[in-house]
Amino acid sequence: MSTQTRRSSFSSSTSSSLAKRHASSSSTDNLGKATAVAPHLAKKRAPLGDITNQKNATQKGSRNSIPSSTLAPFSNKIAKVKKVPPASNSSAGFSGKTLPASLNAKSSTGGACKVIYIPRRDENVSIAAAVSVPCCMDVSPSKSDDFSISLDESMSTCDSFKSPEIEYIDSNEITAIDSINKKTLSNLYISDHVETAENMCIRDAVADMETDDKIVNVDDNYQDPQLCATIACDIYKHLRASEMKKRPSTDFMERIQKDINASMRAILVDWLVEVAEEYRLVPDTLYLTVNYTDRYLSGNVMNRQRLQLLGVACMMIAAKYEEICAPQVEEFCYITDNTYFRDEVLEMESTVLNYLKFEMTAPTAKCFLRRFVRAAQGINEVPSMQLECLANYIAELSLLEYSMLCYAPSLVAASAIFLAKYILVPSKRPWNSTLQHYTLYEPVDLSDCVKDLHRLCCGNHNSTLPAIREKYSQHKYKFVAKKYCPPSIPGEFFQNLGS
Repeated sequence: MSTQTRRSSFSSSTSSSLAKRHASSSSTDNLGKATAVAPHLAKKRAPLGDITNQKNATQKGSRNSIPSSTLAPFSNKIAKVKKVPPASNSSAGFSGKTLPASLNAKSSTGGACKVIYIPRRDENVSIAAAVSVPCCMDVSPSKSDDFSISLDESMSTCDSFKSPEIEYIDSNEITAIDSINKKTLSNLYISDHVETAENMCIRDAVADMETDDKIVNVDDNYQDPQLCATIACDIYKHLRASEMKKRPSTDFMERIQKDINASMRAILVDWLVEVAEEYRLVPDTLYLTVNYTDRYLSGNVMNRQRLQLLGVACMMIAAKYEEICAPQVEEFCYITDNTYFRDEVLEMESTVLNYLKFEMTAPTAKCFLRRFVRAAQGINEVPSMQLECLANYIAELSLLEYSMLCYAPSLVAASAIFLAKYILVPSKRPWNSTLQHYTLYEPVDLSDCVKDLHRLCCGNHNSTLPAIREKYSQHKYKFVAKKYCPPSIPGEFFQNLGS
């Protein structure tokens, strides 16, 4: 049966779903112009190919994914929106955004000033004209320098000029200015937008904490409910305790599997990375897919012809767990070039769920990376996107390696942060007290895992599995895959803090 014949057997609802998904993956540059593409017109993803040979797999077009230009660009909403301070009450009496022209005009003489009554807040009287004092008031009344006084609409100018018995005061007479300030402070309104010394002192104190290598509190944002600042520590304590219960076996290739090997597993994971990128799945879906696959292989013999079927079934389960709009089963058949039929995928899904006893919640390296990245940022107001993307790139490289299963997900995440910080700033020690407090790992604990990840980073440029490298060579990931990786890591960086 030909590929086109099999594809035409899809139901109309399937075609509609595929069309919507291809339309949603169009570039945001053409927002509003995206059109639905029928499955028979879309560029078809090549199947996994010969899983037994890495080189042949790459030559047979298994990398022919949808061009990046057709994918919606990655949106990193990290820019902090600065709240504009509320407008000062002193300008509430004016109808426009600027002062009247008469207030901006400089007096040509140095005589006494002519004061016009300014209406109160509850009076509907417009300002006619005013003649300014010899000093120029080109700025808004809500802003005042050291030698000018801002007027509030809640008091009249007669009241403001009653207390001083002087018409003109020289700037050099500091004592006279102090006396005026004392008499007028009780009546004048000081705008709120001026930064107080207390706020500056608090920031300086936090900066001192960082320089002294004190522990920085990263759970102080109680305004964002998604950060769960009040229970974040309890959540990650639970994840650390449960990560050991949901880990796959570290020797299932040697003990259980006879027909597949670590190289075939790596080819499968590399292909799943492409599928996740094409369908724009969240990173947690990819990590859970690999977790489910390894846990199933830890106790079930699998032949190489059905290894790809296991991969798509596990990705469908993970997508149902994580995604808001998960791909349908027909779409997973389509991406395998209809190598497997709908019933086969559903049957494998049922088999995996029953073997895993429906225990789908599993801590992955991505879960811990979110926490550890916040700890690595410290007190920085603007988060470092390069650090976050580079740590994610290093952690995803660990998914390809069967030998990395011997490390706990939290250890892989902490080691990825360590290596990412070292690559970005090789001259600075990557670890500090804050990271040690939140990761519960000392530098000596990370030594072996960091060295293995460092080996993966240095050798990935020559790898025959380029999906992760190509993914993180894009602009939306800050080209972190093209970063230079130093050939070695100084041994003193692995010494415990204070030693």
